[in-house]
Amino acid sequence: MRARDLGLTIGSLPTGPQNAITDVPGVRVGHATRIEGDGPLDVGRGPVRTGVTLVLPAADPWAHPVFAGAHRLNGNGEMTGLEWVRESGLLTGPVGLTNTHSVGVVRDALVAEHARRHGHNGLFWSLPVVAETWDGLLNDIDGQHVTAHDVTAALAAADDGPVAEGGVGSGTGMVCHEFKGGIGTSSRVTADGYTVGVLVQANHGRRSRLTVEGVPVGRRLGPDVVPVPAPPLPSPAGAGGGSIIVVVATDAPLLPHQCTRLAQRATIGIARIGGTGEHFSGDLFLAFATGNGELHADSYDDLGPKEVALRAVGNAYMDPLFDAAIEATEEAIVNAMVAAETVTGRDGVTAHAIPHDALRELVLAA
Repeated sequence: MRARDLGLTIGSLPTGPQNAITDVPGVRVGHATRIEGDGPLDVGRGPVRTGVTLVLPAADPWAHPVFAGAHRLNGNGEMTGLEWVRESGLLTGPVGLTNTHSVGVVRDALVAEHARRHGHNGLFWSLPVVAETWDGLLNDIDGQHVTAHDVTAALAAADDGPVAEGGVGSGTGMVCHEFKGGIGTSSRVTADGYTVGVLVQANHGRRSRLTVEGVPVGRRLGPDVVPVPAPPLPSPAGAGGGSIIVVVATDAPLLPHQCTRLAQRATIGIARIGGTGEHFSGDLFLAFATGNGELHADSYDDLGPKEVALRAVGNAYMDPLFDAAIEATEEAIVNAMVAAETVTGRDGVTAHAIPHDALRELVLAA
């Protein structure tokens, strides 16, 4: 189930055929989901509600890097490898998504896979991009249940078809605006024929601020209508922490600084839904562009060509791409909630799915 299945049309630009980040040619997505056990938290045993999601910008992203840029709304989070992305302007492998305490495992597994593909010959280095949000409300996050096998499984599952959404992969234990959240995706096509696709890991926001198509649905679907997931021990910080990761992809020929500008626009899509980038939120965004093919992967033993011919959209013509990224981010967040099913995790904490009929009625009646 997705937003458009409920009759909710967000924005005005047309979508790609799958309305997903995989509408950008060459982009693939794979998930590995871990759901095990029920009942009270027993650290190291469960309950487990977590996983891994990988976004691959090319069939072999280690051999075919793409230009990329990043942006931060609020920095209470982690996305490894960003210093090299900023320095080189290149994304040199898959983008990994997982929970906060499993970033290292996913990063190390991607290093191992890169090394395997490199052949273990000569001098070699790898700086994977892996991002996180905290799923400890539902998951035994301190048990660190994500393994290298999960990364291998997500790689094997990656394809360019429709993307599973909601409580799947790294989105399994995530909560969005105090409804069940997780993975969401959407795409837009500009009048120039460029595709912009977005994938989010939505684990952020306060119920009271949730807005869909300008309708304050969160206030009308408050805790008296749909209970919020209450932790066993209340926090003095209150609700509204959590985080969101946004991956933006496009087939437009963009240079690194233009990718950074595109990544920034995810902020507006989040704001339209009601996200504000609270102090305890990690809101990290990465944008990559596949429109300059045949970029060279730097290595000690192969320096590549001395000069590279590039194409780029003129800076003054970026606005349609900005609009596409904003709309796709907004719809991807809604898709994450609409696709998610109610989940009960550790200590009986339950994150309820947003009620479809009520959401449809509120938005369409406005």
